[in-house]
Amino acid sequence: MTALARPRDGRMIGGVCAALARRFGMSATTMRVIFAVSCLLPGPQFLVYLALWLLLPNENSAKATTGW
Repeated sequence: MTALARPRDGRMIGGVCAALARRFGMSATTMRVIFAVSCLLPGPQFLVYLALWLLLPNENSAKATTGW
């Protein structure tokens, strides 16, 4: 498993689905489909996406802060 950071490449909007896909070893497309289907269900999915977009660091800044 890799660190949870939004990648610079492979992102569509904010990179949240791409970051989650990398973290859990899935395809980014699969994660996007799961997110789109989950938005059809009641709940705060879109707000969680926005929160992760704000809270997750970019890939380059995450590497700089961890020293890797």
